[in-house]
Amino acid sequence: MKYKSMRDCANDLERNGQLKRVTVEVDPNLEMAEIHRRVFDAKGPALLFEKVKGSPFQAISNIYGTAERTDFIFRNTIGKTNKVIDLKADPTNFLKNPFKYLSAPFTAVKALPRKSRFTAPVKFAETTIDKLPQLISWPMDGGGFVTLPQVMTLPPGSKNIMESNLGMYRIQLTGNEYKTNKEIGLHYQIHRGIGVHHTMYNETEEEFNASIFVGGLPSHAFAAIMPMPEGLSELTFAGMLGGRRFRYLFDGPNVLSADADFCITGVVRKNEKKLEGPFGDHLGYYSLQHDFPVMDVKKVYHRKDPLWHFTVVGRPPQEDSYFGYLIHKLVKPLTSQEFPGIKEIHAVDAAGVHPLLLAIGSERYMPFRDKKPEEVLTQANRIIGSGQTSLAKFLIISNHADNPDLHCHDIADFFTHVLERVDWTRDLHFQTKTTMDTLDYSGSGWNAGSKVVIAAVGEQRRTLAAQIPDNLNLPKGYSKPTIAQKGVLAITSPEYNKENTGSEIKAIGDALSDIDSEKYPLVVLCDDSEFLAATLNNFLWATFTRADPAADIHGVHSFVENKHWGCKGSLIIDARIKPHHAPPLVRDPEVSNKVDMMLKSGGPLSYLLQ
Repeated sequence: MKYKSMRDCANDLERNGQLKRVTVEVDPNLEMAEIHRRVFDAKGPALLFEKVKGSPFQAISNIYGTAERTDFIFRNTIGKTNKVIDLKADPTNFLKNPFKYLSAPFTAVKALPRKSRFTAPVKFAETTIDKLPQLISWPMDGGGFVTLPQVMTLPPGSKNIMESNLGMYRIQLTGNEYKTNKEIGLHYQIHRGIGVHHTMYNETEEEFNASIFVGGLPSHAFAAIMPMPEGLSELTFAGMLGGRRFRYLFDGPNVLSADADFCITGVVRKNEKKLEGPFGDHLGYYSLQHDFPVMDVKKVYHRKDPLWHFTVVGRPPQEDSYFGYLIHKLVKPLTSQEFPGIKEIHAVDAAGVHPLLLAIGSERYMPFRDKKPEEVLTQANRIIGSGQTSLAKFLIISNHADNPDLHCHDIADFFTHVLERVDWTRDLHFQTKTTMDTLDYSGSGWNAGSKVVIAAVGEQRRTLAAQIPDNLNLPKGYSKPTIAQKGVLAITSPEYNKENTGSEIKAIGDALSDIDSEKYPLVVLCDDSEFLAATLNNFLWATFTRADPAADIHGVHSFVENKHWGCKGSLIIDARIKPHHAPPLVRDPEVSNKVDMMLKSGGPLSYLLQ
């Protein structure tokens, strides 16, 4: 089925038993998000909230809440979209199998955006910002937010829709010092297309007009987050994946998405900012208050019987994890084109995506001599010098020929492979005082920190231990040594104090000198080793979101040679929570208990989990 609206999608999911209605009134202040999280955790259905407290509009969430449902929504279009991307990756595929790819050029042409000639559904009526569902997902959130916005801008002087940028940039509707119904906050991070337009407008006298769409076809939200191949616009991609051309019209200088459920139009102030946030974000921590652009609201349009499309983010996995799932399915053929020599690449969702990137490269420079990282370092530099992958903080790369059956999506196996081969005297390559992901507070400042490339090439050099070492005598304050993964020793450590770090690292380093570092090449200092070691996801999240490589990587028998840092014993990652970190997300206990009662057997929402 090809949808013409979000309501079409909701009806289709309901007919097929994949959507349930929440018929009781629910508060968008924490309650809706808590219900969504419980249902998502149970791999439950999409949710249609019929009665949203304080708003006349219905809301929908969790439509991408499982891989199966995501595939179901795009079941009639993903095959054709894949063919177009296959040809984009390698045009010779057409010559190899012309019948398979015969429809691909027509798919792309038929998906070009289309200007609406008549009144668009989205202009059915007008409303105001305060009437929209004011979703507050976490207790410290600064106000109501749009969590699945599609923000469209054009460069100065242009009305060419193919020059537009469509991106998902967080929108704060209320709270802080925003004047209700007149101002909203526009949060965007580094390496975002809207920043280019903003810079261009700053150099002109033109008003910086922007439009925010909510809802519409399910493919539209996905297109706003998709890392697009060069030469393929977000709107064409939305048309291909949706099976329906992106319809648009102009409302003065602002673009409207004709099929959107809601559209907010306005003007971004070019040289004025206001505090935006806090907001519980997808790393599992709050992004704190910072100055961001502010947008003056012109109009708020909506279609007849609209659905407010939202999601809830937090420590992964969450619903947005399935954006990553679908992105991987679609862009996998493009990997070798974008990153020559790279076989696979995996931004690890459980670690918050940008903090940890795994890759499998190709070492082909000098096949006639002993293997060592050479070409994979060139490939790693390409990765951290390109677009969104440049936000990677820890990049771990291996060599395909060392184990052709290895896949970096098999995370535990990948770590074992790397730790069996890595040489800490040679294979650590740091970038210091560089830009970081806006949402990552582990570094030395906002958008500031460091990166490390860990390149492991060659034959297996050690056998990793799966038991705690017998001869480990921990210093005072250290306890509960636990095996987090094969060869990875987690240790509960004293509360972090920057002034004590030097003496603490020396003390634990001296203790670790007595164990066989070949069996335990990686040691993680943490606040709770039992928590960190309980699951693979806990290890990935607690280790890589809480460490800044240059500041928090230490080692047994460390040295500096020609400005290269390494260690001859175990590598130590200090993954303790530090005073400058953003607070982790914690649910409101009162709301949590209320939702418990609603979802329990006999409760008014118990049917959602049946």
